[in-house]
Amino acid sequence: MPDGLINVNGENVQALEIIFLMTAITLLPSLVVMMTSFTRFIISFSFLRNAMGTQQTPPNLVLVGLALFLTFFTMSPTITRIQEEAYEPYAAEEISQEEFLRRASVPLADFMVRNTRINTLEMYCDMAHVDMPETVNVDTVVEALPLRIIVPAFVTCELQKAFTIGLLLYIPFMLIDIVVSCTLMSMGMIMLPPSMISAPFKLLLFVTLNGWELLFSTLVRGFH
Repeated sequence: MPDGLINVNGENVQALEIIFLMTAITLLPSLVVMMTSFTRFIISFSFLRNAMGTQQTPPNLVLVGLALFLTFFTMSPTITRIQEEAYEPYAAEEISQEEFLRRASVPLADFMVRNTRINTLEMYCDMAHVDMPETVNVDTVVEALPLRIIVPAFVTCELQKAFTIGLLLYIPFMLIDIVVSCTLMSMGMIMLPPSMISAPFKLLLFVTLNGWELLFSTLVRGFH
């Protein structure tokens, strides 16, 4: 047999497994962003930094690290289910790769459906010409709908919730900017940048309210 051909019935089948593994590793960052709580965390942190006007503080590396660790904390029950229901049987050679993928996708789909609005799922079902299950609950939706519908619906809801949180973060800091700007204008100090004066007051408000703990707890408790 020529060297370029793969004998799927022999030991060369490992080459297919290596290709599959490399493909999975390549797609892993996209899966982390699209199928977990990472999107809501990183967008909320970006809105907070812009609202406070602290430019590059905290730096992007710190924000991404915070989002990753909070994602791991939030997704730990789902990861535990994947390990117990899919990885351990696959490592013990009790199930095939196809069965491993099917079992691993169920906890992820369950997490995404619990954090997705029903009307958003219905919208994507209408666009894909897929029937929505008659009994709408987490188990029936996970069994009836494929990931190609659940994932975009989940991402859409995550973006909506993240931008809502960003709006709520902007309001108190925007009020501080307005008060400082009006005060400077009434004093005739038009040439003085309002952001230079308002920045310490924003930091004082955020630190006084213990803002990081409040934001983290709100974000984590927002997931089902």
